[in-house]
Amino acid sequence: MTYTVPLRDIRFALNALAGLDDVLALPGFEEVTPDLVDAILDENARFVEQAIAPLNRAGDTQPPVLRDGAVTTTPGFAQAFKAYAQGGWQGLSHPQDWGGQGLPKLVAAPASENINAASLAFSLCPMLTDGVIEALLTAGTDEQQRKFVPGLISGQWTGTMNLTEPQAGSDLAQVATRAVRQPDGSYRVTGQKIYITYGEHDLAENIIHLVLARTPDGPPGVKGISLFIVPKFLVGDDGAVGARNDVWCASIEHKLGIHGSPTAVLMFGSGQGDVGEGAVGYVVGEENRGLEYMFIMMNAARYAVGQQGIAVSERAYQQALAYARDRVQSRAVEGSSGPVPIARHPDVQRMLLTMRALTEAGRAVSFVAAAAHDRGKHHADAQVRARNMAFYEYLVPVIKGFSTEAALEVTSLGVQVHGGMGFIEETGAAQHYRDARILPIYEGTTAIQANDLVGRKTLRDGGAVAAAAIAAMRDTLAALATVVAGARSDGAPQGAWAVLHDHFEAAIGAYENAVQYVLAHAKDNPRAVFAGSVPYLMLTGLTHGGWQMARAALACEQHIRDGDTDKFYVQKRATAFFYGAQLLPRVTALSQAVLAGEVTEACGTDGDIA
Repeated sequence: MTYTVPLRDIRFALNALAGLDDVLALPGFEEVTPDLVDAILDENARFVEQAIAPLNRAGDTQPPVLRDGAVTTTPGFAQAFKAYAQGGWQGLSHPQDWGGQGLPKLVAAPASENINAASLAFSLCPMLTDGVIEALLTAGTDEQQRKFVPGLISGQWTGTMNLTEPQAGSDLAQVATRAVRQPDGSYRVTGQKIYITYGEHDLAENIIHLVLARTPDGPPGVKGISLFIVPKFLVGDDGAVGARNDVWCASIEHKLGIHGSPTAVLMFGSGQGDVGEGAVGYVVGEENRGLEYMFIMMNAARYAVGQQGIAVSERAYQQALAYARDRVQSRAVEGSSGPVPIARHPDVQRMLLTMRALTEAGRAVSFVAAAAHDRGKHHADAQVRARNMAFYEYLVPVIKGFSTEAALEVTSLGVQVHGGMGFIEETGAAQHYRDARILPIYEGTTAIQANDLVGRKTLRDGGAVAAAAIAAMRDTLAALATVVAGARSDGAPQGAWAVLHDHFEAAIGAYENAVQYVLAHAKDNPRAVFAGSVPYLMLTGLTHGGWQMARAALACEQHIRDGDTDKFYVQKRATAFFYGAQLLPRVTALSQAVLAGEVTEACGTDGDIA
């Protein structure tokens, strides 16, 4: 099935919810006009629809092949990546000084979502490259930036993140890869890394690996981890690619989904390259601060993976909606002269609206976060910068955790809408479900995101960011109350505004209760608090999604009252009403689960679940 970029909803979320005009008014974005943003969105839509989306099925059915240490990607991927690089898409948000376009994150965010929706497998390569660029621009030396960043931004090279080892999954304290300093200041890196996405491929002439490793005299645990640049081919001072480094692909994984992206097992130091035994590496920043530097890349990747969840949800929704409109089966429940499209059946409508509401709410939250990031980086007032960056950092684990878990629900519903045909691979619905399954796992599982939300993002500031968000939500609640008390526009379902208001009010209260429980019990009973960390994350995501959908309903209502006849506003408002009626009630139940953390923890004492 073809994919169509949801430009109408993207533009609405950018302007009505994320405040695009305010972002474009920030220092540094003087040359970025609304017309330019519109042109970028239009061109991005054309590119991903024509060049990337048609590769999605091929990536699933014709995965990359490893022969003699070299990986050949799915037919069409190399040509598409060349077009991606030539179009300047890799450098969209990176500094102009290094060959990028210097656009706001808020402008890059929809472009990123769209390429993910077109093909998750293809998009992983540029996504990881973005993280390498950001890490080097933040922690690399001037020489490292000069040598490696331009080639990455141009798309001439790509980048990877090398954390995991067979004995060290999420517990990076167990990383055993070694790096020994050489007389010339370089290092020789030896060890094995697994799950390295695009660790070997034929899309670009060089691959720049960022590798976590230990120096011989480093302290034990995570404090002894350093970060190294290990290029596939060494790079000269003039930027030219030179000798083959001693890093090799031993195998590529056979996966449940995202078949089109090669996931490599990499061997560092097998003695097969042109440089002798041990891969040549260069330390990033200071020794023993590697995890700190890698988190720069990981946080960028976590936001991007959250967008992947939104993207695959959009694609699954589009396919399910098209099928439901075409598939004719059974009479309407209220009676009809014959079979009707299944899109008219109430439960199919419920499934489709759930898919749409979760997707659009996730998109809105991700764009609002991107705008906060831009303000946190570029606003002239230091206090405003600090406040916005704290809000962005608070939302990152929510976007990553909630949007990827929501993607499992959305893509599963997509299969269900198709019925038996959804279980048949040829329809394509199953691919979205399989592709989505990795998203709550990589770049930190949902539990890791939830623990981050509890520990670093709630406890560390005493719940200050959460309290500020709740106060802003109550402002939106007051605006809803005004609409409920006054005259509604024609066409609004009777009582829909009241339901949205009441359920949002209950969700805010449940969210606040959960935050207070975390703050009150983290010290005296941390196991009880962390036993409810995932429900805490999910209720946070649902509440923030409900907040943005309530704001969307208010914005649409204003357009309708002003006489705007665009059907989009009626449909968007209806989606917000559905979210309020069917999804916000989940928050109360999740809050009760958080408050019952002591009981939950006791059920699994000492690992004895039976």
